[in-house]
Amino acid sequence: MVFLEFERPLEKLYEQLEKIKQIAEEGDIDVSDKLKELDSKIKSKTKEIYADLSGWQKVQLSRHPERPYTLHYIENIFKRFVELHGDRKFGDDKAIVGGIAKLGEQSVVVIGHQKGVNTKMRQYRNFGMANPEGYRKALRLMKTAEKFNFPVICFIDTPGAYPGIEAEERGQAEAIARNLFEMAQLKVPILCYIIGEGASGGALGIGLGDKVFMLENTWYSVISPESCSSILWRSWDYKEQAAEALKLTADDMLGFGLIDEIIKEPLGGAHVEPEKMVKTLRAHMKKEVAALMDMTPNKRIKTRIDKYSKMGRFKKT
Repeated sequence: MVFLEFERPLEKLYEQLEKIKQIAEEGDIDVSDKLKELDSKIKSKTKEIYADLSGWQKVQLSRHPERPYTLHYIENIFKRFVELHGDRKFGDDKAIVGGIAKLGEQSVVVIGHQKGVNTKMRQYRNFGMANPEGYRKALRLMKTAEKFNFPVICFIDTPGAYPGIEAEERGQAEAIARNLFEMAQLKVPILCYIIGEGASGGALGIGLGDKVFMLENTWYSVISPESCSSILWRSWDYKEQAAEALKLTADDMLGFGLIDEIIKEPLGGAHVEPEKMVKTLRAHMKKEVAALMDMTPNKRIKTRIDKYSKMGRFKKT
């Protein structure tokens, strides 16, 4: 297991647990009472730690190296997934994956950022930072979904769109803006799930939907805490203060009316019990897809546009 900085008290308890198990195996000793006692301590300490996490701690959790990524959810929630590649203009962006799949008996198009599960795959996936062709691929798949009346499900988990010169040369801003324009008018249901990091335009490029949901230990903001700190304080040392000031947690987003619901994670985060997280998401998606499919396309589009038109606050002077 990988323990984050604020989880250090748990690490010691787990080390004790492993030692006792090892002693039991080597000496054929009954340690069931001690195991129950330690297990109880671990659960109690975990509840204590996770009862009041700060914004920065939730950012750390959203980046946990063992946290499930898009392909994990695709492989375990959906059936008969067929990945589709390329934007038909430039190439195939590996930071965004997508294709056609079955959610129960309902055919859907599923799209999401993919970070990679190890160093080699993270480089291959560009750390989940999409180029313009990634967003154009996503739009092509959405238009395919519209053609066949398939709902669209998007998984969002990115530190931001790729900021390289070549991405700007190929029209990064235009690609994201085009997606927002088209998604606002798409005739089929769109469900968006923030499963990790939701940073800036990189998240928005596939994040405009009829319903937007955040997993409990995720974040959604115009900028990352580190980048905010470097701009305001000229240093990354103030990232914790920046995280609090940005109000980027799921609770903050729900309070602002920018998302529709927070999806509870297993105690300790989605990576602790990924199977449980999969079951929760599968049931949630089936319910939400069924409800949206009952609406007419015109009503869905009007409701979607009205939803985003009401966001934010302004004052006439």
